[in-house]
Amino acid sequence: MASKADPAPHPSWRGSLAVYLQARVLIVLLLGFSSGLPLALSGSTLLVWMRESGVDLGTIGLFALVGTPYTLKFLWAPLVDALHLPFFTRRFGRRRGWLVFSQLLLIAAILLLALTDPARSPPFVALAALLVAAMSSTQDIVVDAFRVESLPESEQAAGMASYVAAYRIGMLVSTAGALFLVSAFESTGIARTSAWMWGYVAMAALVLIGTVTALSATEPEPSVRAEAATRTETALVRVIQAAAGAFSEFLVRRDALAALAFVVLFKFTDAFSGTMTAPFVIDLGFTRNDYAAIVKGVGLAATLIGGFAGGFVARRYSLGVSLWIGGVLQAVANLSFSWLALAGVNEWALAFAITAENFTSAIGTVIFVAYLSALCRNPLHTATQYALLTALAAVGRTYLSSGAGYVAKATGWPLFFAICVVVAVPSLIVLAWLQRRGHFEELETERV
Repeated sequence: MASKADPAPHPSWRGSLAVYLQARVLIVLLLGFSSGLPLALSGSTLLVWMRESGVDLGTIGLFALVGTPYTLKFLWAPLVDALHLPFFTRRFGRRRGWLVFSQLLLIAAILLLALTDPARSPPFVALAALLVAAMSSTQDIVVDAFRVESLPESEQAAGMASYVAAYRIGMLVSTAGALFLVSAFESTGIARTSAWMWGYVAMAALVLIGTVTALSATEPEPSVRAEAATRTETALVRVIQAAAGAFSEFLVRRDALAALAFVVLFKFTDAFSGTMTAPFVIDLGFTRNDYAAIVKGVGLAATLIGGFAGGFVARRYSLGVSLWIGGVLQAVANLSFSWLALAGVNEWALAFAITAENFTSAIGTVIFVAYLSALCRNPLHTATQYALLTALAAVGRTYLSSGAGYVAKATGWPLFFAICVVVAVPSLIVLAWLQRRGHFEELETERV
């Protein structure tokens, strides 16, 4: 019998591909589609509808605030962890009950938005869109917890790769797909207002894919144990314990502050360059159509392939080694934009740069999320911890990268993207320190 110290054999290519056909991974894939679908319905697709309805640009700009629930979802994540919903929890379980509940409310919110008229009542549109965003972000909270708790360590990366791919496809369906559908309705002679209404009704119906998936799934075993352990406690006690426990349990972990710093810094190189990618391409002389066609086509394909490649890397190598591979690749890929800046207006060079950036970024994202999942070890507050960690990871994207424009203006494009590589160095230093301290081996032992 092999001892615990013996290294696990690397999975074969066939084994690495077969994991994507596991029932648990396929369930996460379908839930990913359900999570990605509603995002644009309260965002870009809605803004197209509003502009076609004659709403002024100032009002349209304010609708960016509708996305607030996605950034503040950690505030009500303890409710998802702690509250047992009447009927739903008893009938379907703790996680599946919240999944079905949030999806039914999401369908209702999308149908409510479908019945609005942007030309006549923008405030009512804003309220309905805010409800869609709130229900969508609640669904995200539950899906993240369900994925972390239902997948064993060997399937976490594959599950996240499948989730990311399906999430992107869901977004594509609710953007390009919804717009094509509205145009198809109009071509049959239906009035524009009615065409938009039926387009949104169709999108609401597609949420049922997630609902059927939730009904077909089985409740994660860790969630079953957590529900049984807290059944006799009051709802208020469970909520307080979920909120407080999510913080305290993590902070008493060895090297907690270094791990939090790593969470903030790992995707910073992506965020710093990504903030300026679109302005750079336009400034270089490409048209918006050139950029949109390559990003939506080549970029989407590269993202999907990169996601599955990230799943293979995370499954084949240890967590620490996988993070090194993802961290270095996503940093070095920025040099493709430095080369593009020197090459000038060349569509093949643009396609290469976008492919390199999307492919490596997707690899890094899947591996990074596998790490975040490993940090969430207690089923009593998985949803709260994961929501908090993703909010912390957004700090680099939202705040630290805000000065990227000033750096680009001062240095010029070729040097700016070279600096984006250097920006990754602090995260790699923290990565090396954590690896030396045995942080990642400890996490992998806990998960097993």
